[in-house]
Amino acid sequence: MPDFAAPEFWVAVFQIIAIDILLGGDNAVVIALACRKLPEKQRNSGIFWGVFGAIGLRVLLIYFALQLLAIPYLKIVGGLLLFWIGVKLILPGDDAHGDVQSSTSLAGAIKTIIVADAVMSIDNVIAVAGAAHGSIILVVFGIVVSIPIVVWGSKLVLTLMDRYPMIITAGGGLLGWIGGGMLIGDPAIPEAWRGALPHGAHVCGAVGAMAVVIVGKLLTKRH
Repeated sequence: MPDFAAPEFWVAVFQIIAIDILLGGDNAVVIALACRKLPEKQRNSGIFWGVFGAIGLRVLLIYFALQLLAIPYLKIVGGLLLFWIGVKLILPGDDAHGDVQSSTSLAGAIKTIIVADAVMSIDNVIAVAGAAHGSIILVVFGIVVSIPIVVWGSKLVLTLMDRYPMIITAGGGLLGWIGGGMLIGDPAIPEAWRGALPHGAHVCGAVGAMAVVIVGKLLTKRH
């Protein structure tokens, strides 16, 4: 059972919420596209059940990801993937919603939302699993808190990202921080190595954050 009074718990919750906003901020766009052909009376039902199913599937995927991260070397792989995801977040991207199909039936819209969310959330699953430090309760708590922010606040968040690019850069740095912590926390890393580096997770996190931001900025200039 997590300690709700511990600062570490709330830091991890903040990280999960930030990840959901940064990597899942376009979910509201997907939901709108999937439900736009539904009759007015069915749209709220489509949104509710689509989000409910998508969140349930995401929690299930993160649960399995948490189990896999206990296997040696997989945290190293996950950390490196987070570095790449962080760099991609900083790079200017294309609109990825053009292929989201709308449906005239409630069941079809719900299916579209769930499938699209599952495909788009692989990076989110890896990042949240890294931030949760093995706690499925922390995962559920963080996602539940972030649902209203993601669904109803996505347009505001996306507008702020367009206006203040530093938010995107900071988000990429956050993913690099979590990735660096995952690298040093892998079971394959000898305990002596971790003990030889004071505050190893924080040091590796800081190095990872700086690496993601620097590489992202350099690649952006090349583009």
